Amino acid sequence: MSGTNAASGAAPCRFAHYFVICGIDTETGLEPDELAGENFEQSPLKRTFKSKVLAHYPENVEWNPFDQDAVNMLCMPKGLSFRTQADSREPQFHSFLITREDGSRTYGFVHTFYEEVTSPQICSAMQTLYQMHQAENPSSDSPSSSSSSSMDSLASSLDEADSPSSSSCRSAACGGYDASRDTLFVSKALCLITPMPFMHACCRFLSQVHRAVTAASPPPLPLESYVHNILYEVPLPPPGRSLKFHGVYEPIVCQRPGPGELPLADFPLGQTFTLLGVENLVQLFNCTLLEMQILLYSQDYQRLMTVAEGITTLLFPFQWQHVYVPILPASLLHFLDAPVPYLMGLQSKEGTDRSKLELPQEANLCFVDIDNHCIELPEDFPQFPNKPELIQELSEVLLRYGISPVGGAPPTSVPTSTTTPGSVSTRHPGLKSQQALRELEDDGRNGNLGGEQLAVLELLQGNATLERLQALAKRTGVRVEALRGVGGEGEAQGGRTAVEEEELRNAKLNVQLREVVASRFTMMFADYEAFVIHSAPDLESWLTNREQMHNFDKASFLSDQPEPYLPFLSHFIETQMFATFIDNKIMSQWEEKEPLLRVFDGRIDKARLYNVRAPSLRSSNYQRCTILKESAQAIEQRLMKIDHTAIHPHLLDMKIGQGKYEQGFFPKLQSDVLSVGPTNNNRWSNRTATAQRRKDRHRQQTEHLTLDNDLKEKYMQEARILGKNLRQPKLSDLSPAVIAQTNWKFVEGLLKECRMKTKRMLVEKMGREAVELGHGEANITGLEENTLIASLCDLLERIWSHGLQVKQGKSALWSHLLHYQAREEKLEQQQAESPVSSCPERRKSESSIGMPSLRASVIQDMRHIQSMGEIKTDVGRARAWIRLSLEKKLLSQHLKRLLSRQALTKKLYKRYAFLRCEEEKEQFLFHLLSLNTVDYFCFTSVFTTIMIPYRAVIIPIKKLSNAMTTSNPWVCVSGELGDSGVRQITKNVLEMTFDSAFRPHTHIDAMFKCQNLGKLTTVQLGHDNSGLLAKWLVDCVMVRNEITGHTYKFPCGRWLGKGVDDGSLERVLIGELALPNADEDCGRGCRTPDMQHSPGQTRRVSITSMGGRGYKPTSAQIQEAIGEAVNSICKHFHKPEKERGSLTILLCGEVGLVGALEQFFHNGFKSARLFQKTVFVWDFVEKAVAYMESADQMGDMQETAPLGLTCVSLCHYVSAINSSPRNIGKDGKFQLLVCLGARDRLLIQWLPLLVECPVIQRMYEESALLRDRTTVNDLIAVLQTLHDFPITLEASLVKGIDL
Repeated sequence: MSGTNAASGAAPCRFAHYFVICGIDTETGLEPDELAGENFEQSPLKRTFKSKVLAHYPENVEWNPFDQDAVNMLCMPKGLSFRTQADSREPQFHSFLITREDGSRTYGFVHTFYEEVTSPQICSAMQTLYQMHQAENPSSDSPSSSSSSSMDSLASSLDEADSPSSSSCRSAACGGYDASRDTLFVSKALCLITPMPFMHACCRFLSQVHRAVTAASPPPLPLESYVHNILYEVPLPPPGRSLKFHGVYEPIVCQRPGPGELPLADFPLGQTFTLLGVENLVQLFNCTLLEMQILLYSQDYQRLMTVAEGITTLLFPFQWQHVYVPILPASLLHFLDAPVPYLMGLQSKEGTDRSKLELPQEANLCFVDIDNHCIELPEDFPQFPNKPELIQELSEVLLRYGISPVGGAPPTSVPTSTTTPGSVSTRHPGLKSQQALRELEDDGRNGNLGGEQLAVLELLQGNATLERLQALAKRTGVRVEALRGVGGEGEAQGGRTAVEEEELRNAKLNVQLREVVASRFTMMFADYEAFVIHSAPDLESWLTNREQMHNFDKASFLSDQPEPYLPFLSHFIETQMFATFIDNKIMSQWEEKEPLLRVFDGRIDKARLYNVRAPSLRSSNYQRCTILKESAQAIEQRLMKIDHTAIHPHLLDMKIGQGKYEQGFFPKLQSDVLSVGPTNNNRWSNRTATAQRRKDRHRQQTEHLTLDNDLKEKYMQEARILGKNLRQPKLSDLSPAVIAQTNWKFVEGLLKECRMKTKRMLVEKMGREAVELGHGEANITGLEENTLIASLCDLLERIWSHGLQVKQGKSALWSHLLHYQAREEKLEQQQAESPVSSCPERRKSESSIGMPSLRASVIQDMRHIQSMGEIKTDVGRARAWIRLSLEKKLLSQHLKRLLSRQALTKKLYKRYAFLRCEEEKEQFLFHLLSLNTVDYFCFTSVFTTIMIPYRAVIIPIKKLSNAMTTSNPWVCVSGELGDSGVRQITKNVLEMTFDSAFRPHTHIDAMFKCQNLGKLTTVQLGHDNSGLLAKWLVDCVMVRNEITGHTYKFPCGRWLGKGVDDGSLERVLIGELALPNADEDCGRGCRTPDMQHSPGQTRRVSITSMGGRGYKPTSAQIQEAIGEAVNSICKHFHKPEKERGSLTILLCGEVGLVGALEQFFHNGFKSARLFQKTVFVWDFVEKAVAYMESADQMGDMQETAPLGLTCVSLCHYVSAINSSPRNIGKDGKFQLLVCLGARDRLLIQWLPLLVECPVIQRMYEESALLRDRTTVNDLIAVLQTLHDFPITLEASLVKGIDL
């Protein structure tokens, strides 16, 4: 890139690379532009014709090859435009950019004007076309339809309203074209292609060149001199410096930010805010950060470019990584089909309604209607942190510059071409005098004044004498240049012209608005470096293993952020722009820092120096930007004191007779003098030669690294989610083969993204499960999981939007599902007579007994979603359906069934669509199938307010006599989100089922509907003990969520009834998610082990179940079980609050604290007595309390006050439990005492009391653990650790206890 050739002047540090002229090729004549899709029913003057690149200088630049098709397409996105003398022919300015495949950008700045058509062939062709059109459509032309839409569209839609004379002129011509009567004009474009976006400077240079063409007298030098000067003799200003060079009439100044400042951005941000308003712009900015699809829509190309560049410059220090086409030519509309994030600008036709705009996908689209100052946002995305405060600060900056933060109609005081692009004219007083002056200029819009009017008007404001002089000058033909001479170049304050003053205001406003946003990122990511993972020893090994490596500790980073920031940050750190930012940070160990990263890191270091934010501070307080003044001053100082001046334009060694001047026509430039740069003898080259050589050496070095290292090239391309070609499709080649190849790349990219997303979801999930050694639920819930699932929903929407034939509704996936539903329901009706054949797939019962099988099908799940009144939109329904299918482990199976209807898929999708690529589709479904290996609760945890039907089945132990009860049973089901309330079950609703050996089983089955309970935790089961057969031996209770199919098993294995077991009429059962049967539908794949137990270890045999089989655990096993139970509770509280799951299971579950302490108390307990009823641990507690309460003992104990208080508390708690209205048995009461003691931190105080009580000697053997002082002290030390945590108990456990 650093090499120089004949045409390369001072290598890549030249200000401009190419000067281009586009227009009509008189040799090929009028060629209709079919790709632009224009309607041939329109008047010929409104049709689109192909433009050509007529000339470009130099022929080629080595480091930036000329792309003729792309430049032509973007210089004249709507092709050639024709006008007659009756039409407005204002020159227009717009800009564009071309993003090359390596991500680098080149900018184009275009000045479009009208030139008289002198070719008789073109005029007669237009005449013929018009006559043919008249013959076919005799009444079609209305008086105002003559102007060509394509140049109207280039102009702001407001220009027409500004021209009082245009409509009357048009009606005079009656919209037609007659070669004998009318003069025909055609558009021509002058374009500068530059490596950096010096928009104001390029605009002023081009408008001066155009003025030279239309002026009465020839310019001081031939035009070649000025073009040669800007191409070869004007350098880029060095960083932190300003540069002055000369146009045709006036000097032009540009400046470049220094190394520590925000990068160059010359597009007027003020205008972007004016067009959209601050609130809309912040929302658009948010969508851009979250990498949604963004479509800008306007009649005016320059507005599209201004908004696109404005938004992307605000992203500092991040960069947009996906498709970026701010001006999408009409021939490239198929780009909107791209199933990837994009930022594109689409030109609207005059009078086109937004509702008629057919877009392939809208589920994740942010649509920005610039001309109507409104945006349409996607559903359900997190807001930018401190959004109201950010809006407030941005509004204050705008108000300081006289701009309304509300947004709305942009300034209309001066036509676009005559202002500096994007200048906000509402700031100037004296609009009335401008209007009056424009009325004086009766030939106002002839386009001959080029870019000088604004400065003149500034000069004239409030000066009646000069206003009259100007009007007189206009009528008598005196040129404006002479008047400028009189006025001393219309100087404003400080010796600057009004145009320069306006540019300075724009530059200062730009930098201050950007600094406000940049300071937000500096605050939010002040500590990001601490979470970057440097795991590779060198660059090569890092690039080789890039995909397998974790580069950023996301979980730790999020845990360190203020709560209000989390929804946004958890989404943002999953984006490609953040991943690239971190990649750049890691690579900066071995390579030179990427410029944006260098500036950002410098700012963070500076903030640390001033101690703005300590790393440990988690504050969401808004901190305002403190460097607004300095940033504006830096720009002003550079413009006040010019650092460098380029060589003046000078006469070139041209052939005699060349460069002749004809007013109103752009001459044919002499190519031989413009294709070669000067020899290096000018003072600029001498001054920078050494620095340039040094730069060249460095560039060659880095180029060597970049280009010759195939490995790096390969892996850097792989490191992007989508290949580079996919990020930026090539604009120039539009052959069907290339379009097909682009689509193929989209398909490959989508498949790769699916693989990476599913892998990421599995790694996150399993990583968490492996860390939690076997306790509680092994899920990540909450934020991070939600973010990953939301991005999966977005990916599925993009896949379903790719290659759609006809779009219906905003969600392509839901639209496909509705088509499928309609067909299936039609088939169901037809096959109603033979129900066997039409029966959809069924999932087998999840329990071996009791539960009837749950019908599960695509249609059934759709109906569940359709019945949810909370969801109002198709996009919301599609997302809910994805979440439900994922939770049921049926997503892959459902989508496979949906796509198995191939006739429907063919009807809905084009041949190249992802869903019609068989091999990729199979791989995609396989990746989704891998998600069945983990448990998700992404539907249950999100839709918390919906009504859900539950089925409860009470299964007695298999003896028929015990299965029947004459009492009235009831259940109350509790979950993480609430409880069902007590549900009475109709007496003796016995159902008979048969197992695989055809043995009969009876059970009680009840259905009820209540608000979503979340994950189920406990069931209270009881009865009223009425009738002859009141005693009831219950094996377990099964409860199933009838929408998600999750079945919970609540083991019991105990009697309910007076005079049997522990006399309980009510039991609190602790549930766990039931494992599906081994013969479960294979389409659902495998799943993680039970959520209580770690996949990394075999399921531990519980102490309580061992005791139940006559097996007595050893002392060591009991102590280990207590340690494990306490450890589980500690780990529970060390998780983020939203990810903890149920504490009840850890306290009362099979391996919970209560069970372990029960075994401790049972060790050496004299419970079984011959011919006597069984004694329970609760009996021991009651006797101990009775002993303590006896009057003389209380007196003894109260001598030691703390002991006395403890004694009182134990007696009080036991009394409260005994006097509870609930009929819980003795074991239930002991469970309650342990839970309350753990909650209120009293357990370790009660234990010594029980140990000291003489009752212990009667009821426990000598060898009992409870009588071993050392063991009891160890137990107290273990239980002491629970005092650090706020234990809260579920309402179902403590119901009816009055303390």
